[in-house]
Amino acid sequence: MVAPRAVWKGFLKVGSVVCGVKIVGATSESSKVHFKILNRRDGLPVKSAYIDEETEETVEADDQVKGFEIDKDNFIHIEPDEIKKLKLTSEHTLEIGEFVPVGEVDTRYLEKPYYLIPADGAAAQAFEVIRKAMETKKVAARSCVVLYQRGREVLIQPFEKGMLLTELRTHNEMVSEDSVFKDIKKTDYDPELLEIAGMLIDKKVTQFDPSKFEDTYEDALIAMIDAKRKGKAPPKPAPKPKENVVNLAEILRKSLASEGGTAANGKAAASKRKSA
Repeated sequence: MVAPRAVWKGFLKVGSVVCGVKIVGATSESSKVHFKILNRRDGLPVKSAYIDEETEETVEADDQVKGFEIDKDNFIHIEPDEIKKLKLTSEHTLEIGEFVPVGEVDTRYLEKPYYLIPADGAAAQAFEVIRKAMETKKVAARSCVVLYQRGREVLIQPFEKGMLLTELRTHNEMVSEDSVFKDIKKTDYDPELLEIAGMLIDKKVTQFDPSKFEDTYEDALIAMIDAKRKGKAPPKPAPKPKENVVNLAEILRKSLASEGGTAANGKAAASKRKSA
């Protein structure tokens, strides 16, 4: 397998230590189903174009320019060369400003992963010393980098023989949990229900194994495409589940029984007789 191409090359800087590094994509879309937009009349692919809102004429690439709207229909033009002249340090340097305990990382802010590796043999020793020290201290590093012409906050942590660099969402992008959870009322429940639910969870505990993950939507798309190719009827949609928590205790017991467990201990049996 050919190694993925680096999406960024530069330097990792921790204090006075500087070593060359490369950022390599950790994800791939090659296995996804991709559609092309076709003209329904002749079945041929169509291409996208930018259209002038007033004249409705196509605007060619050479005539396009970025614009920032400062007032209604009043724009400041931003030329590509002006953006390049910004010369941010993060364009070529991953400067570590601070370290945080890995256990304190709020996973809501993690967005897109990349791999971080030494740029060459000369950088290998310094890279490994930094990686190992972070691993020993159980910390992750926070930095920022310019990727695809956008500044991105990132988190860097040891991973296998290299490091994992993950794009972070900014605080302004996150919806406050208080605004979402404020209407959830405190609910009383029989402690027995918690015990049965815990037993049900125990029956389903396993190892985190991404190789077993299934994209059911992607699988359904492939099945539909295969059926259309063969002139067959498309697969039937999955039935929509019905809410069934009118008698939560009974549903939990049935779920546990289906997993080969039982809630027939003294407390549960007594509660069941009382319910009957």
